[in-house]
Amino acid sequence: MTLRDLVRTSALAVMCAPLVLLTGCPQEDTAAPGNAPVQATAPTITPPASGDAATTSQAAQSTEQSVDSSAHAFKVQQLINSAESAYRSGVDNYRAGRLDAARLDFDSAVDLMLTSGMNLKSDPQLADEFDHLLNAVNSLEMAALKQGNGFSPKIEEAPLDTAEDLTFPADPELTAKLKAELQISSDLPLVINDQVAGYIGYFANSPSFHAHMLRSMERAGKYKTMILKALADNGVPQDLIYLAVAESGFQPQVLNAKSGAGGMWQFMPTGAYGLARNGYFDERFDPEKSSIAYAKYMKTLYNQFGDWYLAMAAYDWGPGNVQRAVQRTGYADFWELYRRNSLPKETRDYVPKILAAVIMAKNPEKYGLDKMVPDAPVVSDTVTVDYAIDLRLVADVTDSSLTEIVALNPSLLRMTTPRDTSFDLHIPVGTRDVFTERLKEIPEDKRSSWRFHVVRPGETLDGIATSLHAHVSDVVAANGVALNDGVDTGDELVIPVTTAAAGTRPQRYAMRRGDTLVTVADRFGVSVEDLRRWNHLSSKAVHPGTSLAVVEPVKLAPGTHVHGRGTRRKSSVHAASTSVHQGSAHPASTHKNSKPATSSASGKATSKKSSSEAELNSTTKTKKKATR
Repeated sequence: MTLRDLVRTSALAVMCAPLVLLTGCPQEDTAAPGNAPVQATAPTITPPASGDAATTSQAAQSTEQSVDSSAHAFKVQQLINSAESAYRSGVDNYRAGRLDAARLDFDSAVDLMLTSGMNLKSDPQLADEFDHLLNAVNSLEMAALKQGNGFSPKIEEAPLDTAEDLTFPADPELTAKLKAELQISSDLPLVINDQVAGYIGYFANSPSFHAHMLRSMERAGKYKTMILKALADNGVPQDLIYLAVAESGFQPQVLNAKSGAGGMWQFMPTGAYGLARNGYFDERFDPEKSSIAYAKYMKTLYNQFGDWYLAMAAYDWGPGNVQRAVQRTGYADFWELYRRNSLPKETRDYVPKILAAVIMAKNPEKYGLDKMVPDAPVVSDTVTVDYAIDLRLVADVTDSSLTEIVALNPSLLRMTTPRDTSFDLHIPVGTRDVFTERLKEIPEDKRSSWRFHVVRPGETLDGIATSLHAHVSDVVAANGVALNDGVDTGDELVIPVTTAAAGTRPQRYAMRRGDTLVTVADRFGVSVEDLRRWNHLSSKAVHPGTSLAVVEPVKLAPGTHVHGRGTRRKSSVHAASTSVHQGSAHPASTHKNSKPATSSASGKATSKKSSSEAELNSTTKTKKKATR
């Protein structure tokens, strides 16, 4: 057994033990490293044999290399042990229902790997550990999603998912009627046959589908302009925007619990579509970047097949599978393949469903969709950062809320941007200049922990420091003011917060006997009104044992998972030319199902995320008034 096998064998046993009762254990003979003794991983150092000078020199060099290798192995093992310890703490918190604490532990475990300074790609042992760590966290994430109270928001079912496994008898009268009423123009070839008519008839008379369709069309308002531009830029029919009705209902954070596909266009988590994915962000959940990837991919499929219906089928089943069906039958025509039963049922239904949705969306009055009010378009300024910055600081310097910043960045998996990796951070429109100006006061290496505050009426230095969990002496020193001078409304203050204080603040608090909202608010430096709003409280009385959010709850993008289940099995394959939606197009592939994939920022496929004490500048500064 090789060293890598030894490490992998021990790894999954550790990681899966706490997961057996939650989501099951991955079916692979691998396990979390950390159990093998250090000496078992260190190479044996053999003394040089006697001989000439050259032999002695080579032996000495070999010994030096062996020592270096042994030291490296020791560092690797220590890093793995630390990550596993944080992970196991997260499992304990998860099983006890402390989901916020569990997430912090899981973040810490991944942070240890990402910030270690060691190359996770080139070292097989570390690469395996990182992959397995992400997989294990994914398992818990999916269990939490199923419970409806997990780390990620609960997503509405995509509208067309309500119409699985339906069959419709031919209805010539309905088909003829719909053909006669088809008075719409489209840059996508539209046809009404028995299959399309059957879905239109079903959808038009389904209250649940109507409700889903209505909400999808409302949500589309957020992204329609952006998506249509991406389609136009790549020469793709504008009406293919409605494929998102089938895939996600225009929800950028959809995660398919059966397949692992994620985002508005349901890309799989591995591959090469120009969408980065790492422990900090997943661009499948970025509406703009994923829409551009979708448009480019659909154009690639059209160039391959010369037909938009076949391109849609290939998006669902895979271009390789569709190509083989065409070669086998001699017909490059979707409806001929449909009649010859050369397509799986899901793909046979996929194209008629989308055509039905397009026709209904373009006839809103006829199908009761004309009274909906589209959501306002999502607009923002974008700043590219290559340093870690906490989203709370982003909210501070842009005079916005944490919830708003999180909503503008659905691809972020963490409360901070990554360190030493570029990230396009979206901030409220019109705040780019104030963002840049205010950040000049905060050292780059402190932006993951420090805060910024504009003084409000009645506030004091002591109160501000307490509310943000800082020391008033540090605040005074960092801003060049005297404690007895006080502060004025509108003053802008840099708030040095140590990393420990920033990272350990409790997210939730269990009410004890004698507690009141007032005492809890005072303990955590928040207002009673905030506690009521965050916890949806209508009464002042809160019973002992009640768990309260004591910081503003935010919903980050969902993590991803790899445990495919159900009829839509998916498998990871390679590159835009070799994989799609449900099928593999790789000629040598034996997999039958997979979705379009994205690239991992770590350089290999993954299954699914510390600064020292603040250094204060005591140079006298002039207090700044709010710039916005």
